[in-house]
Amino acid sequence: MTLTKKDLVLAVAKDTGITQVEVKRVIQQTLHYIVEGLKEGKTIELRNFGVLKVRTRAPRRGRNPKTGQEVPVPSRRVVVFKPGLLMRQHIR
Repeated sequence: MTLTKKDLVLAVAKDTGITQVEVKRVIQQTLHYIVEGLKEGKTIELRNFGVLKVRTRAPRRGRNPKTGQEVPVPSRRVVVFKPGLLMRQHIR
């Protein structure tokens, strides 16, 4: 089962009494600022939830699965997530 942004909006709106439109706007702005921060190379730390940061993967040699031929894979930036203490405790 998947939890979507719409599901989050409905749950937060129900629990807080704030309209769905306002909750959606706040969630969307939050996600926007997280993405912008990551683009700028910032670490996003959400206490007890986790830490998001961008790492650069080194270039490497890959292999084409169809032909078996080696191909160069360039370096690239990837987002990594490290869960916080409370998340780790709840997900065990």
